[in-house]
Amino acid sequence: MDYTVDLEIFRGPLDLLLYLVERNEVDIFDIPIARITEQYLRYLEVLHIIDPERVGEFVVLASTLMEIKSRMLLPHDSPEGAVEEDPRLGLVRQLVEYRKYKEAAQLLEELAHRQAARFARRVCEKPSRPSDPSQEAIRPVEIWDLVSAFCRLLRETLALQPQRIVYDETPTQVFIARILERLAQTPRLSFRDIFEPPYTRGRLVGFFLALLELLKMRQVLAEQERPFGEIWLWRAQQPDSVQNNVN
Repeated sequence: MDYTVDLEIFRGPLDLLLYLVERNEVDIFDIPIARITEQYLRYLEVLHIIDPERVGEFVVLASTLMEIKSRMLLPHDSPEGAVEEDPRLGLVRQLVEYRKYKEAAQLLEELAHRQAARFARRVCEKPSRPSDPSQEAIRPVEIWDLVSAFCRLLRETLALQPQRIVYDETPTQVFIARILERLAQTPRLSFRDIFEPPYTRGRLVGFFLALLELLKMRQVLAEQERPFGEIWLWRAQQPDSVQNNVN
């Protein structure tokens, strides 16, 4: 049976849009539509490569952004004294509602983790972490941080290569095993070092999806010291197996 990985990680176009608004540190009620649209389209190019079957709804929002951008650039023909509705208003309402639900979901997830921590555990040792404060994570890594880093990697590794189709049937479990092997040899790796040559599109996507699956299963952890900075990865400490001897 072929090994398949189902990654429900791309939560939708509004999640990406909210990420861009927060990363650019702009007012959600006054979105610089031209700048955000340009960045959104760059992410869309990467999503086409990673998962073309799920990119449809992202294209719909991209069309909405481009329409809003066009309406804001066109001259207004409304009568004098008439107040024309901001073309961004409908999208802002959706974004505000989405942020409320996202924050509520994060709160419920945090409460679930706290509840799970109340159960007795046999292993109490904490993972060993560097004592240097500069090595501590400043902010959690989001899925879109990884997509952004993958986008830069694609530009750097594929820009000068001839365009040719390479069909790669390597199952994802092979890439997963290779990443875990690398992290066993080197406890802390940068995002770029996870990928191995030859840098064909199929291998890059294979390693990227394998990394996302490992993060989803919490076998690998990630940190980023500053926005758009280097992403560092390390193997999560696995609890020792406990065998129960029945006398």
